[in-house]
Amino acid sequence: MAELLIIWHSRTGGSQQMAEAAYHAAQPEGPARIMRAEDAQPDDLLAASGYLFCAPENLASLSGQMKEFFDRCYYPVLGKIEGRPYAQMICAGSDGQGAARQLARIATGWRLREVQPALILCTHAQTPEGILAPKNLTDDQLQPCREIGAAMAAGLALGVF
Repeated sequence: MAELLIIWHSRTGGSQQMAEAAYHAAQPEGPARIMRAEDAQPDDLLAASGYLFCAPENLASLSGQMKEFFDRCYYPVLGKIEGRPYAQMICAGSDGQGAARQLARIATGWRLREVQPALILCTHAQTPEGILAPKNLTDDQLQPCREIGAAMAAGLALGVF
């Protein structure tokens, strides 16, 4: 059966909350698994039918731990996951576009199929204290994450993707 794999990294909790919201909404729709980026391996990617990547933007690019996941897994799965669907969610202080572009470029190299534009959740953290503070996202902020998780899992279960 088609399985959605949600891979996330978070420094201050925002991206983790986003990934967990997507995961909990995905489960009733079809098989879903959630993994921290540092734990995910190439075999996990190969076993899944679709992907939801969730990470913070740090200094206008993907967080280091998420980038390390892609660095570690890129070549072992290259040419083996082409055409599989993916979506991405970025937690950012102000913009998020740099991280979204970077992730999309990696996914293009893998020849993944984007099934929706990147969701960028802006926390408006602009001071060092605000940027480093633990994030507590609202239910309204997490609702689009739930919608993506549910839609991805349902699409995989129904063979839409």
